[in-house]
Amino acid sequence: MDINVLSATLYSVALVPLALSIAFALLLLKTFTGKSLRSSKYPPVRGAVFVQLVHFNRLYDYLTRLVRRSPTIRFLALDQSEIYTVNPRNVEHILKTNFDKYSKGKYNEGIMKDLFGEGIFVADGEKWKKQRKVASFEFATRVLRDFSCRMFRKNAAKLVKVVEELSVASEGFDMQDMLMRCTLDSIFKVGFGVELNCLEGSSQEGRVFMKAFDEAGALTYRRYVDPSWQLKRFLNIGSEAHLRKNIKLIDNFVHQLIRTKKNQLAEQREHNDKEDILSRFLLESEKDPENMNEKYLRDVILNFMIAGKDTSANTLSWFLYMLCKHPLVQQKIVEEIKHVIGDQASEATPDSFVERITDPVLDQMHYLHATLTETLRLYPAVPLDGRCAETDDVLPDGFHVKKGDNVNYLAYSMGRMHNIWGEDAEDFKPERWLKDGIFQKESPFKFVAFHVRFFILSWS
Repeated sequence: MDINVLSATLYSVALVPLALSIAFALLLLKTFTGKSLRSSKYPPVRGAVFVQLVHFNRLYDYLTRLVRRSPTIRFLALDQSEIYTVNPRNVEHILKTNFDKYSKGKYNEGIMKDLFGEGIFVADGEKWKKQRKVASFEFATRVLRDFSCRMFRKNAAKLVKVVEELSVASEGFDMQDMLMRCTLDSIFKVGFGVELNCLEGSSQEGRVFMKAFDEAGALTYRRYVDPSWQLKRFLNIGSEAHLRKNIKLIDNFVHQLIRTKKNQLAEQREHNDKEDILSRFLLESEKDPENMNEKYLRDVILNFMIAGKDTSANTLSWFLYMLCKHPLVQQKIVEEIKHVIGDQASEATPDSFVERITDPVLDQMHYLHATLTETLRLYPAVPLDGRCAETDDVLPDGFHVKKGDNVNYLAYSMGRMHNIWGEDAEDFKPERWLKDGIFQKESPFKFVAFHVRFFILSWS
């Protein structure tokens, strides 16, 4: 090889790590510049956001350790600070008292938009109001409520039968995966009016969609701690290439369903009581076809699915896990069910048992309610959420927030704070929710497991 060519090659190779080092140094400089590091007015700094990548698999436990030392902290990002708090007064401040000063923000929108589109969990302002108005009207209709209850009961009975068959065959199974498939079947039927049959494993398309849907959600969430995600998206490499592929699969699947449902509706004009959400939104879209187009419908339905599928399945997974860990709690629930429904409940078939679980019956099951609530306290469906400051602000604990900063509340960590729940905060104790055997609610800013629902309803 010519000596000049060799020298040029070695020189080029040497430049690569140098360029990367310079880029990383500039990244650190931009991250830590102008963030008032030494000012006691702002929450103490615990590092840059990408430090969380090191702890990603145990992120919530890592953040819990940090907020035990200081209830409000911050991590630094390029153009803003990420503030984390477990102070209930701060939560009330951003979700209620000063709600108009906080939004989802451009930062969050940029991260979530590829998957969520302009659905209700990403949209702000007038778009958010309009979607909420249409959604709240449709979700409040008796036809949809009755249909959704019927579908969830039907699939619950189907789940019991599948588990019974596996038990008889002495076969092991992944309960969380089973619950994910069961929930997706229910959400899909209520959302699209389509039988996906993931639980029974008979739909190849359904399995492909479910896998793409789950992976896309995980990859989108990872963007929050990956400072290079925008570069990877631009170059279409690594995790971003994988995310783009999954979103394409999701979009193709959903758009095909929307077109199929449109054709079905055109042939069934004489039936007015459309039960599934997509059918109802398609009828509504005829009043405003320009804005409520196919993309709008895709975003509405996917946001509904994202809100309902993983949250329900994960909560049920933790619930069953905690019952296995606490057999006495399990026994108390069984005794309560027998007391409310009758001893014959244990002899009923899955279908007949599910038919007996009406709203008035559930209202009598205070211990079951307490156990589910205690599960959510320790293992909330959305462990972390927050808002973006639209203007400079001061939190109730005295710490200042700059315009553009994100204020995140750690539901997972709050459930483990001794100053909020007492010295037994980390113990699984359903009795903490009962007084004389009757379930007692707590402040929604102390127990924020239902904060997504509160989020949607709080802007009337």
